[in-house]
Amino acid sequence: MSLKISLVVGARPNFMKAAPLMAELKKYPALFAPQLIHSGQHYDEKLSRLFFDELKMPQPDTYLGVGSASHAVQTSRIMTALEEVWLKNPCDLVVVFGDVNSTMAASIVAAKLCIKIAHVEAGLRSFDNTMPEEINRIVTDRLSDYLFISEPSGIVNLKSEGVPEEKLKFVGNIMIDTLVAHLEVARKSGILEQFGLKPQNYIAMTMHRPANVDNPELLGTLIEIFNEIGRECPIIFPCHPRTQKNMAAFGLIDKIDKKALRLTEPLGYLDFLKLQSEARLVMTDSGGIQEETTYLNIPCITMRENTERPVTVEVGSNIITGVDPHIIRDAAFKSLRGETKKGRVPDLWDGHTAERIVDYLRKNVCH
Repeated sequence: MSLKISLVVGARPNFMKAAPLMAELKKYPALFAPQLIHSGQHYDEKLSRLFFDELKMPQPDTYLGVGSASHAVQTSRIMTALEEVWLKNPCDLVVVFGDVNSTMAASIVAAKLCIKIAHVEAGLRSFDNTMPEEINRIVTDRLSDYLFISEPSGIVNLKSEGVPEEKLKFVGNIMIDTLVAHLEVARKSGILEQFGLKPQNYIAMTMHRPANVDNPELLGTLIEIFNEIGRECPIIFPCHPRTQKNMAAFGLIDKIDKKALRLTEPLGYLDFLKLQSEARLVMTDSGGIQEETTYLNIPCITMRENTERPVTVEVGSNIITGVDPHIIRDAAFKSLRGETKKGRVPDLWDGHTAERIVDYLRKNVCH
């Protein structure tokens, strides 16, 4: 009898991690019966449905439609809905990805229903409990039975937290599976022509974290700095709905030099992959983009005080500047002068992580 597996996704990064695993599980129909559950945590067209289309993922078997809300409200809605799903249709294994609210919510419900849990991208730590994602990571790892690790720091962190070694499996970075699989298609994207850009002649940027966009004074100063950087090399800024909303609410839209800092709607996966792969520099506060730029060997400035992905700094092309606008500016101009860091691709970031996970499940979980 095949193992009934629920893969739970809720936000854009999850889709990129779930797609290769879903495809690999489906190669073994006698062993696995995977089902996709989408919490609806991200419901924007560009942040959700388009990703299913571009990554050729099957439509979700179950869509919870929880939508946007505070962390507590959103998490409770997901938990209530998932409990109902699994009580009606029990499964043998729940697979969760990364560190979003859907991940923690699914882990708590599965643990209370005594369903085994596998966490893909386990063990990452920023050591900053003011980040909601850090709480999600810690809770999920504590409850998980199988911890699939993307970089060496994950092994160190989990061992230091007392997790038994037999639960740990270093498999590599599953998001790189998706990047490798789609890079050639992404290269054919017409996004540069659409924006009138030439390779290596622009900066790609994303920014959405509360530390950067919820403080009116800081956000205003950052925009001034981005204007200054953008006059040297234009910044293309696919703008997250949260950031767009705050800029409007704080009266900052008129402060943007539209030639230097070009705001666009959120882009699909393939268009953004093309945009960052041809950029002279990437600036971000995202987690996944630190990994993608490391694989692509594109200079990356991470506008955060810390990173839960230290291999991108130790081995890759990423630098951490903090959120001080002047340090960000200096780092950007240094990079534009060609003073960039040469990185390499970390171990097991090779496009075969999903295969290693499924091989492990075949040998250790199927009975």
